[in-house]
Amino acid sequence: MSLPKKHLFEMPEGVIYLDGNSLGPLPKGVAEKVQQAVTDEWGQALIRGWNGCGWMDQPARVGDMVGRFIGAPAGSVVMGDTLSIKVFQALSAALAMRPDRRVILSDTGNFPTDLYMAEGLIRLKDAGYELRKVAPEDVADAVTSDVAVVMLTEVDYRTGRKHDMAAITKKAQAAGAVMIWDLAHSAGALEVDVTEAGCEFAVGCTYKYLNGGPGAPAFIYVRPDLTEQAEPALSGWLGHSAPFAFDVTYTPAPSIERMRVGTPPVLQMTALEEALRLWEDVEMADIRAASLALSEQFIAEVEDRCPALSLISPREGARRGSQVSFAFEHGYAAMQALIDRGVIGDFRAPDVMRFGFTPLYLDASDVTAAVEILSDVLDNRLWDDPTYTAAKKVT
Repeated sequence: MSLPKKHLFEMPEGVIYLDGNSLGPLPKGVAEKVQQAVTDEWGQALIRGWNGCGWMDQPARVGDMVGRFIGAPAGSVVMGDTLSIKVFQALSAALAMRPDRRVILSDTGNFPTDLYMAEGLIRLKDAGYELRKVAPEDVADAVTSDVAVVMLTEVDYRTGRKHDMAAITKKAQAAGAVMIWDLAHSAGALEVDVTEAGCEFAVGCTYKYLNGGPGAPAFIYVRPDLTEQAEPALSGWLGHSAPFAFDVTYTPAPSIERMRVGTPPVLQMTALEEALRLWEDVEMADIRAASLALSEQFIAEVEDRCPALSLISPREGARRGSQVSFAFEHGYAAMQALIDRGVIGDFRAPDVMRFGFTPLYLDASDVTAAVEILSDVLDNRLWDDPTYTAAKKVT
C-alpha cells in the first residue's frame, strides 16, 4: 500500500485541502454510485429496494465497515441519524446503568454539541443530574465515586489534543462510572481500539476522515456484553425487535439494531459505503505515521517562516490527533485570505487557525506549498482587507 492516493479523489485543480478534519473530499466513484442508487434502485425498484437492494440492512452492514476503524467486532456498530442523536442515545443508556449516581463528567474542550445534548437530557430527566466540566488535563483526577458517566471526545476539535483512551477508561471504570468516547476526530485519522480499551459506548461521525459527505450518518458502538442492557431512550420503530409486526408496544431488538431509530438515509449511506471502499488496502498504522510526519513538517516550517502564529496544539505527536492549530489575533481574516489563495483550512473562535493532515491525498510538497502561501498572507498583511473580515455563517 502506498500513500497518498490523490488519484482516488475529485480534488479541484489548484487547491491544497487542509480541512479534511472538518469535511472530507469527494472520492471518485461515489457520485456515480449515488446516481445509480437514484436511477436504478429508487427509480426502477421503487419500494422493492428495501429488500432487493439491501437498503434495510445498510445500517448494520456499513456499521461493520466503520467498526474496522475503531477496533469494534462485527455486530457492535450501527449507523444512522446524526452524531447529536447518537450522543443522546449513548448518554441516556449509560445513565440508566448507574441509577444511583447523578454526575456526568466531561471537559471544557469537548465539542459543544456533546455538552448541549447532556444539558438537554438533564433538563428532560429533571432528577438532579449535574454536568461537571473540568479542564482536559484534570479529567483523570476528577473521576470520583459520584460520577455516573465520563463522556469525552478523544481528540479536541480546536487544538487536536488527544486524550489517553485506555488510561481514562480504566480510571472511569475503576470508579464505577460508564465510559463514552466521541470519536468524531479519531475514526479514520488514527488507530483506535475500543475493544482493547473496554469502553462501554462510542459514537462518531463519518463526514470527516471517512469522506462520507456532508450530512453523512453517524455511528454508535455498544460493547457486545452490554447490548441487551442498553436501554434505547429513543425507541424508534426500526429499533424494535420485529418492526413489521407493528406491535403497539415497544420491544427493543436483542442486537445492536436496538440503537436504530428512524428510516435510514439510504442515499447518504450509499455514498458512505462507496467511499469506504478506497480504504480496503489501507492500514491505520500507515495513515497515522504519515499524518504525524506531515504535521511535524508543517509545524517546523510554520514556526520557521510565520513567527506571528503561536502553536496551541501539543508539540508531541503522540498527544495530538491529525490536526495542527495555531493562534493568531487576526486568524479569521488570515484564514479567509488563505482560502482565497487555494489553501483551505478553517477557523475556530476566538483565534484558532486549524489545519488537518490527511495523508490519503496530501504529501510533503503540499505542506511546503501551503506554508509558502501562508507566509505570503502574513508577511504582506494580505489578510488586512475588508473582504476577509466579514464573518460568514460557517467559519
